Amino acid sequence: MSTEQRSTPAERALEHMSNAVLLLDDGLRVRYINGAAQVMLAVSARQVTGQRLPANTTPCASILEDAASHALRSGEPFTSRETQLEVSLERRHTVDLTVTPLSDHEVLLEISDLDRRLRIAREQNLINQNQATRHLLRGLAHEVKNPLGGLRGAAQLLDRELGKDASELREYTQIIIEEADRLRTLVDGLLGPNGRPRKRATNIHEVLERVRQLVSAEAPDGVVITRDYDPSIPTLNAEPNQLIQATLNIVRNALESLDGSGHITLRTRTQRQFTIADTPHRLVIRVDIIDDGPGIPRELQDRIFYPMITGRADGTGLGLSIAQTLVHQHGGLIECWSEPGYTQFTLWLPLEADDDNEG
Repeated sequence: MSTEQRSTPAERALEHMSNAVLLLDDGLRVRYINGAAQVMLAVSARQVTGQRLPANTTPCASILEDAASHALRSGEPFTSRETQLEVSLERRHTVDLTVTPLSDHEVLLEISDLDRRLRIAREQNLINQNQATRHLLRGLAHEVKNPLGGLRGAAQLLDRELGKDASELREYTQIIIEEADRLRTLVDGLLGPNGRPRKRATNIHEVLERVRQLVSAEAPDGVVITRDYDPSIPTLNAEPNQLIQATLNIVRNALESLDGSGHITLRTRTQRQFTIADTPHRLVIRVDIIDDGPGIPRELQDRIFYPMITGRADGTGLGLSIAQTLVHQHGGLIECWSEPGYTQFTLWLPLEADDDNEG
C-alpha cells in the first residue's frame, strides 16, 4: 500500500498545499509536516517527525517554537505578518506565520511565503520608477534645451561681433558657449539612449567577455575578476552594444567601490517560469555581478536607480539609471542587494522576444 493510500483525506489535502504546514505537540515535537514545509525548512518528514526541529540546521526553529508555545499558553490563534525566517545561513524568507492551537496539546503552524509577491511588487515599483523618471526628464530636457540653444546662439553672435581685438572679452563668450555645451551633454546623459534597440541574436557571454576585457584593462593588480558562466544558455534577441553599456556601467561601479583590491564575479544562470514585474516568462537569463566591496549605504539602496543619485563624490549618478533603462528596453530588469562586504546586481533578461517593452 502506498503512502498516499495510507494517509487521511486531510493529510492528502495538506500535502498538496503551497503553504508550509506543521503540527506540533505540547512538547514542541513535530507530529506532521507537509511537503512545502519540508522544502522551505530543508528537512525531511522522516528526520523530524516525533522530534523537535533541529536548531543546528534550522536557524528559525526557535521562532517557530516560541510562536507555538505562545499559542498553547494563550489558547488563542494569531498571525505574525511579514516575519523574517532564516532557514539556513544562505536563505531567508519573509513570511506570514499563522499559529492556531487545536487543543491544549496540539498547535498548527501555517507559513505563507511572501518573497515572490514582495519581489514582484518591488520589481514593478522599479519599472514604474524608471518610467516616471524618464517622462519627467523628457519634459525637463525640452524646457532646458530651448533656452539653452538661444543662449548659445546669442553667445556665438556676440563672439563674432567682438572681433579679433577683443580677445579678453571673447574669453567670456567662449565660457558661455562651452558651459552651454556641457549642460546640453548633461541633459542628453540624463535622457539616456534614444530610439528603439536594433536587436539580433546575441550571446550573453560575448557581451560579458567584452565588458571583462574593458574593465580588466582599467583594473589595478589587486582586483580579481572571476567568471562563472553557464555555457548552455541560448542566444537572446538583443542589441549587444546596449547590453555591453548597461553591464559595463555596473561593473565599473563595482571596480571603483573596491578601491584597488578585491573580487568581482560575473555569473550567468537560467531560470524557468520566472515573472519579471507582472509579466511571466518561460525562460530568463540571470546575470549576477558580485563584488566584495564596502557595500551601498542603506539610505541609498532604494534610490540608486534614480538619476543623479551616487555614493561617490566624483560620480555623476547616471550609470545605473541608464543601465536600468537599457535593460528595461529588452523587457528585463536590474535588481540590487547589498550589505557590507557583499553587493550583488542581478540582470534579468527574458529569452523570448517582447517588443512591447522597447522604447
